[in-house]
Order: sequence, then C-alpha cells, then structure tokens
Amino acid sequence: MSKRNEQQSDKCWDVIVVGGGAAGLMAAIQAARGGARVLILEHMERPGKKLLMTGNGKCNFTNEAFFKFDFRELQGETACEQYYHGACPAFVLPAIKNFDMISTLNFFADLGIASVKRRGGYYPAGGQAAGVLSALLMECWRLGVEIQCEIGIRSIQKAEKNYNNRQRPADQKTGDATFVIDTKSGTYIARRCILATGGKSYKKTGSDGSGFLYAKRLGHRITDVVPALVPLQSDLSFFKKTAGIRAEISAKIFIDEKLSGCESGELQLTDYGISGICIFQISYLAAHALQKGQSVRVELDFLPEQIEEATCGLFMDRAASTYASGKTMAQCMIGLFADKLGVALLEEAGISPTQMCKKLSKGQAGKLAKTIKHFSVPVTAPRSFEQAQVTAGGVDTAQVVAETLESRLVPGLYFAGEMLDVDGICGGFNLQWAWSSGAVAGMSAAESLSMNRRTSSGKQAEHIRQQSGHAMNEKLRDKGLSIKGVDR
Repeated sequence: MSKRNEQQSDKCWDVIVVGGGAAGLMAAIQAARGGARVLILEHMERPGKKLLMTGNGKCNFTNEAFFKFDFRELQGETACEQYYHGACPAFVLPAIKNFDMISTLNFFADLGIASVKRRGGYYPAGGQAAGVLSALLMECWRLGVEIQCEIGIRSIQKAEKNYNNRQRPADQKTGDATFVIDTKSGTYIARRCILATGGKSYKKTGSDGSGFLYAKRLGHRITDVVPALVPLQSDLSFFKKTAGIRAEISAKIFIDEKLSGCESGELQLTDYGISGICIFQISYLAAHALQKGQSVRVELDFLPEQIEEATCGLFMDRAASTYASGKTMAQCMIGLFADKLGVALLEEAGISPTQMCKKLSKGQAGKLAKTIKHFSVPVTAPRSFEQAQVTAGGVDTAQVVAETLESRLVPGLYFAGEMLDVDGICGGFNLQWAWSSGAVAGMSAAESLSMNRRTSSGKQAEHIRQQSGHAMNEKLRDKGLSIKGVDR
C-alpha cells in the first residue's frame, strides 16, 4: 500500500478499482487473477476499514440460508425477496449463482481462512475480521495489485480515443474503453473502471456517498438513498422510562396503516426509540416510506407466544390467585417483564402500578393485554447513516447488466457492492453480496480485456495475411496466376 506514486499515476492500467472495501478488494483480486494489471484507489489512509466492523468485529462473511433455495425454479426469486431488497431483488441472482457460498468458503479457505458455522452464518475460525482483511491484502500483494491510499478523486470520465495524445499499448488502439480519473494527486488512466466505493453508512470508514456522484456524472440514475439496518426513532415518553431494556418480541410495520412487514427477535429499547436485529430488518421500509412523506408505525407484541385473549386471562388468573394477596400491580408483572418495562406498560394501559392486584377488573385486564400485544410506536425517523450498517438504494440496477455488472450506458464501467440498489438483511448477506458482486465485476472486466486482445490479435493476423496475399499476388500476376480469395 502506498500514497500516490508520481511515476505510476500516469500509467494506463488495465483495471482501476475505486474503493478498497470488501467488494473492491475482491474485484481487484479476481481481475488480477484474470491477467489484468490492477490498481486500487482508496481515499482513506488504509483499505478495508468497514470490513473490520462487520459482525461486531467477528466478520459474519456468508450465510447458508439463502443457498437452501433451488435457484433453477421460482424459489430463487422468493429467496431474493426474502434476503435482499431493492427495486429488483432478483438482480442479485446471476452474480450470487456465479460466486456462491461454496465459492466464497473455498476462496477464503485457499487464503488460509478456516470457517466455523453458527446458526447458519459463517465466521472466520480466528474470530476476527482483521484476519479476513489481512488475507485479502496479502493476496493482492501476491498478485501484484497496487493499492494507493489517501487518493482524493475529483472526477471520473470516459475518455476519447488516444486521450491527450498519450502513448498507449498497441492493443488499446482499437478504440477500447478508457477512463480518466482526475485526483488531487494526479491523473490516472484505466481501460476498465470498477466503482466499489460503498454507500453512505459509517462515513468514518470511507463510505461517504461519493461513488453515487461519480456514477451520476457518468449518466446513471441513483434511486433514493436511505439508511438501512438502523434503529428507529420515536418521540414517545415511554422510551425515556425503559431505555436499556431488552425483550423478546414480534414487530409489525404499518405504512399509511397498511401492514408492510413483520419480524421477531430481541428488541432493544433506547431513549430515542427502538433497536435490535428485528427492528433493523424492517428499518429500510420505514426509511423509504418516511422519505416519501408516508406515516410509519411499528406495532410491538411483548408476549408473542400468547394470543390476546390468553394474555387477558393470564392477568385475571393472577389477580384471583393467592399469589396476588397483598401485592401491587407492579409486583404482579414480575416474572413477565423487566421491572421498568412492566411499570411502563401498566402506565400506558392507564393502570396505577400501586393498585392492588386483587382489585384488577376484567376491563383493566383487557386493556393491559391490548397494550402488551399491540403496543404502537409512531416512527419519526431512522437514525442517521452514522448508525446504519448499510445503505438502501443506489445505482439503478435496470441500467446494469446483472450477469457481468457492467454498465448498460458506459461500456467498460462496472459496479460492485453497496453502491448498487441492493441491500440485504442481517446475518452475512451483505458481505456475500460484496464478495459475489466484486468477484463477478472483476472477472468480467478481465475477461472483456482478454476478449479485446483476442479480437485485436485476430484483426492484426488477418491484416498481415491480407498484406502477404496482396504481395504474393503481385508476383504471381505477372505469370497469369493469383491466390483465390485475395482481392487486388
């Protein structure tokens, strides 16, 4: 890794990868394995900073759940919608089929990263994301991939043929794609460009949204970009009383009062609202809806294993039992909820925590049951990109070839990772997309270069053959002979 090298910046690279995150490193490795001379431009002081944060530093780098579906049938589209979001969730299928979970596990095993499985997710046996990053960087070094850090990019443009009258390799005189990358440190030229800059989540790791600007200037549409896998905010005073409590719940999200999704799992109550994986999974729906000005509320069920009638009966039974003798309603909630949560739920139901349990009426029990089973949380906003694990939205996938991840608008331009309009749920699915999309973009870019070389060599050989034929005909013509198929 290095800062800008004066002697190297003016060279014409086969492939320049913009962004040294998970997708960018994978793209660079696969392009180099395909025979390309590869340069990574990273604007942070070192690559892979966001990768170090994945899985709380333990790097859940893939998950078997998605791959249990039969991709040859309609189950594939169902799997996409279940695990990936965007305008077209099925867009991920070609790339993930090309570089699937087994390919991912084998790739890292070859780099020395053994894996362990926990609840369907795969982690490095060493338990550290840092080991995964080190393995990727060592492979880049082995393949001769150059990484230049602290490179501030001003613009990326598709150049005209023979850009600025520069001396270019012979196989580029065919009009092959060339990109000019203007930076604060100098100008870089590439025959192929892979944009893998990430989204806007965790700006401090380098994902500042700059890639969307580059793509837009190159003619691409950017769909609405919002934070995803993120906590949700609410202005209910309830959360000031219950901050810090965790509970197993089920959650439903309503957009303009229409049920739009549901999840279950551990809820984390915070002073600003709701968090936890079950909330993260539906947060993209809330973020997109709020950006459109729609109303959003999340309905929490604090006793998901019971129906409402059974919950009402539970409290009536408690009130009638000897257990209730001399106890308050706050004490009656012990064993069901954390102390602060039980008291807060009582207050939401209009029941004094100091009321004696024996005096609980059927009407009060019904209201308490309804509060517990249908606790409505009006959502005012998602937390910021700084608290979001991923970005939802991005480069419109309708303008990208799913099989190669090449732009439909700009030949030679490829995309990988989070900057595309693809986001996955928690559990290693976003990293799998980074690996799959990076691998396909890198392999496709390298393959397009080798195809160009074959085409160029073929044209050159044909030209030589024709010239030789013409020369021979000139000699034979004097004798009244000629070579069939060679025009004069």
